[in-house]
Amino acid sequence: MSGDAVGDIADLVDEARELYATDAAALEQLDRYARRLHEPLRLAVAGMVKAGKSTVLNALIGEQIAPTDAGECTRIVTWYRYARTARITAHLVGGGEVRLPVTRSRGALVLDLGGYTADEVARIDVEWPSESLRSTILIDTPGIASLSQEVSDRTTRFLTPSTAPSEADAILYLLRHIHGSDVRFLEAFRDTAAGGSQTVNAVALLSRADEIGSGRIDSLLSAARIADRYRQDGELRSLALGCIPVAGLLAEGARTLREDEFAAFAGLASLDRGTRDRMLISVDRFTRPSKKTALSVAQRRALLARFGIFGVRLAAALVRGGARTSSELSERMVAQSGLIDVQQFVADQFRSRAAALKARTVLQGLTMLLDEKPRPGTAPLIAGLERVTANSHDLRELALLAQLRTAEPGLPAADALAAERLIGGSGAAGLVRLGLPDAAGTAEVDERVDALLTHWRALAESPLSDRARTDVCRVVIRSIEGIASELGVGGRSHGPAAADVVLAGGPAEGGR
Repeated sequence: MSGDAVGDIADLVDEARELYATDAAALEQLDRYARRLHEPLRLAVAGMVKAGKSTVLNALIGEQIAPTDAGECTRIVTWYRYARTARITAHLVGGGEVRLPVTRSRGALVLDLGGYTADEVARIDVEWPSESLRSTILIDTPGIASLSQEVSDRTTRFLTPSTAPSEADAILYLLRHIHGSDVRFLEAFRDTAAGGSQTVNAVALLSRADEIGSGRIDSLLSAARIADRYRQDGELRSLALGCIPVAGLLAEGARTLREDEFAAFAGLASLDRGTRDRMLISVDRFTRPSKKTALSVAQRRALLARFGIFGVRLAAALVRGGARTSSELSERMVAQSGLIDVQQFVADQFRSRAAALKARTVLQGLTMLLDEKPRPGTAPLIAGLERVTANSHDLRELALLAQLRTAEPGLPAADALAAERLIGGSGAAGLVRLGLPDAAGTAEVDERVDALLTHWRALAESPLSDRARTDVCRVVIRSIEGIASELGVGGRSHGPAAADVVLAGGPAEGGR
């Protein structure tokens, strides 16, 4: 979405401020919308209790700053955002705020509520000097389907409010298997955040993937096969853009690996194979008193708490495989954890669309405000909302993506899949949308663009295409033309009136 479009939306917020100048609650809401347009993407981490949310969040940040125990703080919605100096603020229920101490223990941040209970704190803001937070605000949420209904309700009210857009622009939803509670929550998030299913902006993470194969070295391969089945699941496919296996504990431990831990893994790797294999058969065997290793029982228990049995087995194997320093071991463990796939997905699907996701939320919020609190003289503002929505191709892509995921698209299966890819369903980069490798040359790109435009224009102009199919084609055609402009190509099918015809996706590979 262009800066001009964001500026137009900011102008609409200012117009609304004039209309609601005497309504303090509305003005506060409009101030939040104005700030939201200019702040980083808001990415919430959610899931059922014990899904591993905080460990994944710590892995994404690269530091242990989200509490992972079952203390009071895990019952509170906690925001993590970038700042040059660390500061922690508790916002109290009913108003007011309290500065909390910044305390660390063994490298981990300790959140101390200072005598307040979770029921007395509305949210916690953690400002932290982490480069990972410059482009994304991360939000940790209490587990849904908790034994405490109030704890579950906190997340539900925050992410799926009934009278306002969601506070999150997108969501990482952790699940261990597809449960009814997971489906119901994702349905509510899609419908609330999107304003009637106008986008799909969640990704499912198959969490604690290292436990799926009982901690065996090949556990993540088993998890990848399960995640692939989930990706094809019709129910989950309509609610999430993908399903990625991730071993959160491994990723967190790897990104915060300490030198003493590397030395411990090096010691395990130096044992003879038979001794090492017997020690690593199970958690129970690994924590038994033994004279075969210099590591005390307490040290081995600490390794298990930080990395799990899978992480300990993997680390020892990687050291034996050539990881000579803690940095090398950290990099290799991160690569095995699935974290890089999650980071790449967030960059491709969410941060690349950050402006459109935020704009959609603000537009939806303005529309809801006008509906709930009608005022004389709103006609120009309503017209402005309609104009911005109609002129934003990014928003049309988001709406079409949801349509392709949640309803019968009225297209042949191959064309439906191609359309989804072309509007960014597999990633926003131009070559990804075209289905071409990174090494594709200009001639190959130009040929692909020509073939796609020819195909989709023919489909749009076919006498067999109804209005719905033609509308889909127009969006896809506009997307293809945008890709051509982005990549600096212009093929035989490009014409001066191309943007006025139909734009949608492209034929299936090999369908030219």
